Amino acid sequence: MKTIFDNATRDELVGRIKTLNESRTPEWGQMNIYQMLKHCILADEMYLGKKNYKRMFLGRLLGKMALKNLTKDETPMGKNAPTSADFKVSEKNGDIASEKKKWIALIEEYAHFSNPDFVHWFFGKMTKEQIGCLVYKHADHHLRQFNS
Repeated sequence: MKTIFDNATRDELVGRIKTLNESRTPEWGQMNIYQMLKHCILADEMYLGKKNYKRMFLGRLLGKMALKNLTKDETPMGKNAPTSADFKVSEKNGDIASEKKKWIALIEEYAHFSNPDFVHWFFGKMTKEQIGCLVYKHADHHLRQFNS
């Protein structure tokens, strides 16, 4: 199973991020390219321990089961997957090149990942293996959303 902790996988994601540009339109969802980049940056900042978010009640009930389902195999995340309001970007325009650089820098930080006490806002406490799989699937989901 692909993981963000594998160097070749990180290189693949960085290559795909570099192909993104202003002319890309989403295959699904309501985010534009700028909003998607900002959304992914917020998510990676969370996984890397730069930001923390409060656990969601529904996640306390269903999080472990949903995480197990998401990380059981190579199946990509489905279209229009739900997210927390904390990860919804209302700002519509900005410097796409700058956001791509920020996202790439965060992706590269996974080479030295150290966040053993990570608690996801929905899924709860996660193992490093689960984090690696989910981070990859989240990035892949949004890159596929924009044909990259």
